[in-house]
Amino acid sequence: MYFLVFQQILGEAILDLVYFPVWWYSFGFGHAAKNCWVWFLQGNARLAPGLWLKNIFVPMFGQYDWEGRIISFVMRFFQVIMRSLALLVWLIFCVVLLLFWIGFPLLILSGIVQLFIKAR
Repeated sequence: MYFLVFQQILGEAILDLVYFPVWWYSFGFGHAAKNCWVWFLQGNARLAPGLWLKNIFVPMFGQYDWEGRIISFVMRFFQVIMRSLALLVWLIFCVVLLLFWIGFPLLILSGIVQLFIKAR
């Protein structure tokens, strides 16, 4: 009885080890890519450079004189530039995380191979 249970557990463990790379680079990668896209959209919603760009010619604080319009335009112009750059940095961060997802198992595998090579 115990031999059958041990055999079943060992068989499932071997099957999990074989299936892991398939899952990591298919379903796991899809899940990671979807999460990275959601994080990018959340960063876009938080920084909202499009909203600042949409209102670039609207005077701030109801200052409709020409000084208020110029100051509002310059302020919003720099806000659009800085928020767009911050969003670009956030996009690069998300892409790097996704690339790390792809390369992490390969990095671990190369470390294990080098460990065995040095052990000889």
